Amino acid sequence: MIARKIDSLGVDILEAGSAITSDGERTAIKKIAGEGLNAEICSYCRIRREDIDSAISCDVDSIHLVVPVSDLHIQQKLKKDRKSVLGMAVEMTEYAKSHGLVVELSGEDASRADLDYLKSVYNAGIEAGADRLCFCDTVGILTPERSYDIFSDLSLLGAPISVHCHNDFGMATSNTVAALRAGAAQAHVTINGIGERAGNTSLEEVVMALFSLYKHKTKIDLKGLYTTSRLVSRLCGIPVAPNKAIVGGNAFTHEAGIHVHGLLANTATYEPITPELVGRERRIVLGKHAGRSSVVLALRELGFSASEEQIDDIVTRMKELGDKGKHVTDADLQTITETVLGIYQEAKVRLEELTVVAGNTVMPTASIRLKVNGNHVVEAGVGTGPVDAAINALKKAVSGVADIQLDEYHVDAITGGTDALVEVWVKLSKGGKTITARGARTDIIMASVEAVLEGVNRLIQQEQNNRKNRDS
Repeated sequence: MIARKIDSLGVDILEAGSAITSDGERTAIKKIAGEGLNAEICSYCRIRREDIDSAISCDVDSIHLVVPVSDLHIQQKLKKDRKSVLGMAVEMTEYAKSHGLVVELSGEDASRADLDYLKSVYNAGIEAGADRLCFCDTVGILTPERSYDIFSDLSLLGAPISVHCHNDFGMATSNTVAALRAGAAQAHVTINGIGERAGNTSLEEVVMALFSLYKHKTKIDLKGLYTTSRLVSRLCGIPVAPNKAIVGGNAFTHEAGIHVHGLLANTATYEPITPELVGRERRIVLGKHAGRSSVVLALRELGFSASEEQIDDIVTRMKELGDKGKHVTDADLQTITETVLGIYQEAKVRLEELTVVAGNTVMPTASIRLKVNGNHVVEAGVGTGPVDAAINALKKAVSGVADIQLDEYHVDAITGGTDALVEVWVKLSKGGKTITARGARTDIIMASVEAVLEGVNRLIQQEQNNRKNRDS
């Protein structure tokens, strides 16, 4: 799924894995190679015959042949000398070429290598048939200035050169862009910047920096960047930091009142690019930094109208909640607004009974009884744990009335001890609408169910408010 999705973005080459790693890795690489994708399919290889044989067995188009080139790696890791390593690089390049593979000859730890030795490896590789070269900043110590100087020189060699950067000092994107500007023909990147330690260069950052800052359009589908990011994060189990550029949850989220006020006048005031460009939407969130503009906009989306005096009261109460260190959820705003406006909306979905069974030999199972629009509904669900089972049972019970998707789930212990009060914060979505809600109990299962129920009821009420406004 990931390979197909990345291919649909328009990338040129997919390094699908390292074939020597395991049977599972080989199965995956071979399956990707057989998908009929547009991208060239590549396998990572050391300068060892068995690595190349494993890659050949997976039907890949090319190999990324990695040669340690710094004295540190040559002497300490390989226990060899420069001459023997150069000989191995030539021999393995020739061997791979004799089997019809495209070879990208890569200098590992190149940013700490002697540049003359590195060039001798590259030149010998070109003579042996290498199709491409690669310079690896393995521990992320390049600077943009040095990157530009190095690639200005190496791009004059007799084969296209790639740049491969790590993000140990947060410089991977800037170093990669500098290398491309200096003549690098290809950039090694990953979705969301995942990779060893602090990660590798992020595809979405490089593509958008080139597009927006250097006015260079790649063939990458910009609108597919966010959906690809979400898919990779979900399937790899590696969350994206909220403040991650382009694809982070907060990248197009605004709270500060002065920012929101500017956005309402012109979105360019506080956004360098529009969220729609990369397949995203703008979000206005509430907190102690929010101003009247944020509240007016949020009330409009929730289907409420309020006087100037009532809005001032709502803003004051909301800031008080934010000052206590609380997430100000959509449900909080709605509750505050209903209180200020003197409105009470009865919950459409109420919990009547919840039973959860879990143990070492029992799959966590939950049974739930709800009152939905006056009718009793009983459902059961299983899950990876008791909370998961309870929420799955709840989702089944409200399906049809409110088909919800749980997008985010977060737990905080408010007090200490085994009887700690926990706060569960959730983000739910339904039909393109999202809402945040919270539950607080000493029982994490009940707190989770309470948070989801709160969100479900708010989504239902929001739909009803919007429907009434349209009808009127």
